[in-house]
Amino acid sequence: MQNKKITKKLIVANWKMNPSSLKEATKIAKASDINGVVICVPSVFINPLKKIVKKAKIGAQNISTEESGAFTGEISGDMIYDLGARYVVVGHSERREMGENNVDINKKIKISLTKGLSPILCVGEKERDVNDINHEYFNIVKKQIEEAFFGISKNLVSKIIIAYEPVWALSTTVGRHDTTSTDCQEMVLFIKKILSDIFSQQIAQNIKILYGGSVNEKNIDDFVTNGGIDGVLVGKASLDLKKFKLITYYA
Repeated sequence: MQNKKITKKLIVANWKMNPSSLKEATKIAKASDINGVVICVPSVFINPLKKIVKKAKIGAQNISTEESGAFTGEISGDMIYDLGARYVVVGHSERREMGENNVDINKKIKISLTKGLSPILCVGEKERDVNDINHEYFNIVKKQIEEAFFGISKNLVSKIIIAYEPVWALSTTVGRHDTTSTDCQEMVLFIKKILSDIFSQQIAQNIKILYGGSVNEKNIDDFVTNGGIDGVLVGKASLDLKKFKLITYYA
């Protein structure tokens, strides 16, 4: 792998609700401080880690649909930007399970863009039936993208990053099974077709598409080489210093 010439990719780390202390967060962030890496951290870590990292960018994991007011527990776009983050994950499957819908996600994308943040929009189907000759999973992703991008100005679209996240391939999914780079490439092409239909082929080509289905140090080479992606969204493996170091070789 070390002798292989590659095109640099965007590597996004999603720490989720980890780690449990600033000390541990600092240790991981320092080891992940590499050009081409975005570290999406719990909101309490955004500002202290922004002061530490020099090469990597810091991102948030959620944003409120509202600008301010009586919304206990929420974090606004202004707060996120002021803390030092420039990216924010939107529409993650775990947030969708908590009740977040496409209308909410559309609002979050719009407010992110107005606040100077680049939203990382997660899309993907919960299940995939190998016997589904009608490819219903395409319709699910199509609806997610069309509703998420509703009313978004063409001038701002290129700031949005899409992460294809097949829920059935995630390590936390019961009965999960592996996806392949062929599955990934198929969906990337489909997503670009949707974006081309909504906006234009040129705009579609300028939008980065990541893969986020349990990426690790063992499968990343195949996805990067054959999946047609611009980068990856890494969950659990981003907390493991040895594994993530191997993944960031592609940054």
